[in-house]
Amino acid sequence: MIIFKIWYHILAIVKKFLYKILYRKKIEIAKNVTWRRDFSVMIEKNGKLQIGKGCFFNNGCTIGVNKSVIIENGSIFGENVKIYDHNHRFADTTKSIKSQGYSNGMVHIGKHCWIGSNVCILKNADIGNNCVIGAGCVISEKIKDNTIVRANNQYILDTLKQ
Repeated sequence: MIIFKIWYHILAIVKKFLYKILYRKKIEIAKNVTWRRDFSVMIEKNGKLQIGKGCFFNNGCTIGVNKSVIIENGSIFGENVKIYDHNHRFADTTKSIKSQGYSNGMVHIGKHCWIGSNVCILKNADIGNNCVIGAGCVISEKIKDNTIVRANNQYILDTLKQ
């Protein structure tokens, strides 16, 4: 098992280097950030991605940036988490959705959050510090610090006890 961990860390270091060459000033990845298989980043021409120290992304995570995604220190992500700061426009029924372009927003994820598997974080999401986002949630709004979000056909917000 230790060999797999070392291998994933080596691959992450190489991929970080390649992302920094490809995206230059559009991407900031702090120290001790790592990920497993199938981690991908796509930054469009005006986009900016910042990932803080000590973040971890499990298998299959994707980040799509048209404007701004900021992930603060120490946040961890379960498998298949998707983060997008944009959405397709689709209001004009006389045009194809593909031809209508995007509406852009921002995504902010605070310090020391745990984002569960299969979570989708959409434009205008603002997740506070020390939050837990349960598996399968879709987030597109402000979540206060120290909050647990669970999906049971609706959001249930519980403030963490200190």
